[in-house]
Amino acid sequence: MLLKRLSEAFAVSSREDEVREILRQELKEVTNEIRTDVLGNLIANNKFNEGMPKVMLCAHMDEIGLMVTYIEDNGVLRFESVGSIDQRVLVSKAVRIGKNKVPGVIGAKAIHLQEPDERKKILKIRDLYIDVGAKDKKSAEKIVNIGDYVTFDTHFQELPGDHVKGKAFDDRIGCLILVEAMKRLRDSDLNIYAVFSTQEEVGTRGAGVAAYAIDPDLALVIEATTASDVPSVDKALYSTAVGKGPAITVMDRSFIAHQGIRERLESVATEHGIPYQLRQLLGGGTDAGKIHLTREGIPSGGISVPCRYIHSPVSIASMDDVNNAVELVVRFVESIEQKGLPRI
Repeated sequence: MLLKRLSEAFAVSSREDEVREILRQELKEVTNEIRTDVLGNLIANNKFNEGMPKVMLCAHMDEIGLMVTYIEDNGVLRFESVGSIDQRVLVSKAVRIGKNKVPGVIGAKAIHLQEPDERKKILKIRDLYIDVGAKDKKSAEKIVNIGDYVTFDTHFQELPGDHVKGKAFDDRIGCLILVEAMKRLRDSDLNIYAVFSTQEEVGTRGAGVAAYAIDPDLALVIEATTASDVPSVDKALYSTAVGKGPAITVMDRSFIAHQGIRERLESVATEHGIPYQLRQLLGGGTDAGKIHLTREGIPSGGISVPCRYIHSPVSIASMDDVNNAVELVVRFVESIEQKGLPRI
């Protein structure tokens, strides 16, 4: 299963090699050209037809993770986050470190050793360490290095119904959707560029470079997003819910979706009976935030798949939402062939 391979691959920001190679193999038979740019973005296009619109479809390859910053005398590793991580859920998680994927466990002072007031505090990164079983600093230095990336050792699993769990669904789900869409759009007359971007989690860095090089007429970012359908969240404050269909972006803190693109996405979904919801979360951002400000401005929109527990070691999503997102992307691109580019 492609999503399993993508989810279990290790690709913290700027080290997207594993995911990039999986995607390259998946796309080599269905695209005309595949290249990697200086920042590591994987860019694949179906063809080039002079005078036809250029459509950029974008999903990011990188995931949140950690980086080793110091090795203590007793051999445990200190670390910092790469990207935004919920520090409260880190303790006791299994991890893999560096190119050799050295196993380790995130530890903290045992509860039996804590003072009463310590037990009331939320553990932060400075309170944690990674234990790789080394007896001292010298032993640890033989297997890990300062600067090594750390990823969560989470295995993909299919759950009852259409649900799946795994790590890095943000944005390996988007990568899967983009691959499946490109397979169906291989014969399109449009100039379609599939961009699998780097370093989104640390500042949407790769997508801006790719957008500048391609200079598309339109961009559509495919993402995973926060699902609000968990206890203690007021329904009036819901952003999205798992199983209700892909979410069409209205706005977030990084951009306001191009009105014409958003309206076209909604009309296409209605026309083809694709369930959808509106993503109105004001927090967070996506590659669209960087893309829409590139050059003289690029009309941009977004489609997201709701995921519970995003930016943590494991998330849950619905494959029905994923499949409906593929359908929406394909139908949206086909609508450009039939009706032209969306306008404000």
